[in-house]
Amino acid sequence: MHATGQVIAFNLNKAFSLEKLQSGLNAYLPADIAVKDIYEVPLDFDPRRHALSRVYRYTIQIGKIRSPLRSRFVYEVKNPLDVENMAQALTLIEGNHDFSPFSGRMDPEKSSMRTILRTEVCRVGPEVYVEIEGNAFLPQQMRRTVGALIKIGTGSRRYNYLKDLVDHGKKGDASWVIPAKGLCLLAVKYQRFPPVNYADSKNDKT
Repeated sequence: MHATGQVIAFNLNKAFSLEKLQSGLNAYLPADIAVKDIYEVPLDFDPRRHALSRVYRYTIQIGKIRSPLRSRFVYEVKNPLDVENMAQALTLIEGNHDFSPFSGRMDPEKSSMRTILRTEVCRVGPEVYVEIEGNAFLPQQMRRTVGALIKIGTGSRRYNYLKDLVDHGKKGDASWVIPAKGLCLLAVKYQRFPPVNYADSKNDKT
């Protein structure tokens, strides 16, 4: 999986300006990691527990010829996809549901209830973006959801396949776990921080 909006927190024993701290971190981090923004937060801030929602995108490339430059970031589908039908089908799972049919291994004592706040499927050139915003996600939930959605897009499953899985499926019934390489965490949203602008990342090919 990739991320353009991952959030981490750490404590310092010495004071630095935010600008100096950001430039220093980027000077020592490996080439595939960069600090885009930096904030001073309360000591009790927890990046995971204080998050209001997360936004994930899965990128699918349509076509019979693979793209060597994009192969690390997309899942390739040779057959055409009905993007409009996929978008409408995905809206059927918005809201609060038991998403255990879309989950991999998880602690049986933990709840599998999650709230999907927003969904979107759109096509830009040869690529199809599936974006889902939720309060939290189960293990493999995004990859299993998109796998089931691809089946709808190719016509091998009917329009309400996702909704049937949510309403009547058993744990892990959405068994197709597509590769992680097409998955990207776009944003984690918090009440205390300014709104995250991730719209421009639709044109980000990194």
